[in-house]
Amino acid sequence: MIYENDLVFVEIEKSEIPWVKIFTQRKIKEFSECTLEEKTEIFRIIDIVEKSMLRYFIADKVNIASFGNLLPHVHWHVMARFEQDSYFPEPMWGKKQRESQLVLPDFEVFFTQLGEQL
Repeated sequence: MIYENDLVFVEIEKSEIPWVKIFTQRKIKEFSECTLEEKTEIFRIIDIVEKSMLRYFIADKVNIASFGNLLPHVHWHVMARFEQDSYFPEPMWGKKQRESQLVLPDFEVFFTQLGEQL
């Protein structure tokens, strides 16, 4: 976990790409069940994460998704995407397109800096 407050927590998803997940502290299934305060906090964090990923990794695209079919707990995925990652332009859950040829800056440094920003 890289960040936590009374409303949400942010976890790292181990991957070849920079990827974090933002969860509500309350165990609720649908975004519509979130309070206005929770929704505001989720979008505040998404905004910071996206801008940080674009700046630090020079990402080609940032994907933001909320599914929750397998894990029925409100959460959002934020992923920095690159034309040379294994799945691009497919989603990370899609069909692998190639072996990754990515050479990216240090993830640990990024996650530490992100935690400090949040």
